[in-house]
Amino acid sequence: MPESSETPSSASGAAAERTVLGEADIARALTRIAHEIVERNKGAADLLLLGIPTRGVQLARRLAERLAQIEPTFSGEHGTLDVTMYRDDLRRQPTRAVGQTVLPGSLDGTIDDKVVVLVDDVLFSGRTIRAALDALNDLGRPRVVQLAALVDRGHRELPIRADYVGKNLPTSRSERVRVRLADVDGGADAVVISEATPAVSPASAGPASPAPSSTERGAR
Repeated sequence: MPESSETPSSASGAAAERTVLGEADIARALTRIAHEIVERNKGAADLLLLGIPTRGVQLARRLAERLAQIEPTFSGEHGTLDVTMYRDDLRRQPTRAVGQTVLPGSLDGTIDDKVVVLVDDVLFSGRTIRAALDALNDLGRPRVVQLAALVDRGHRELPIRADYVGKNLPTSRSERVRVRLADVDGGADAVVISEATPAVSPASAGPASPAPSSTERGAR
């Protein structure tokens, strides 16, 4: 049974979590976004969805499935846009693993004259999307670029705005927004909020834990 919105998480941990979107909520949000994409673009004939890793890739795939169901002209084309080398924080984190940009084979490596919809899980500062726009410039010249985000948590640092939003989520900068998807994280789909864990000095720190995803760090 999917968790309902705005309920505290039952999982125990250092930081209390509350669930703001459950599995059914996420499914409804994606279906609504798919309809909005078709309505705004008056169809989907030249549409290309590009997911931003990690969870944006899975959300793009799910959107593509919904678009194929509601719009017969949609070719189902979706891909992955890696923005690692275009980020403006590489000097702070130079060891970032480089991913891979994957376009549908029918495009022959170009996005010219396509309606490109960038898909991301959490829109925060806008810096990841700025990097995505730079990455697109190296692939070609799309006719239109639009942005779909499952969650917009505010705190923008650049003049970037999503065209399609699953949920506008007011947050404080001290909070973390985490998107959990079954095909990436296991368990049920959910969007949860928790307070950021205070920094721990090396002397008192326990065993090292895995590095958080960009969504958990609030780097969006």
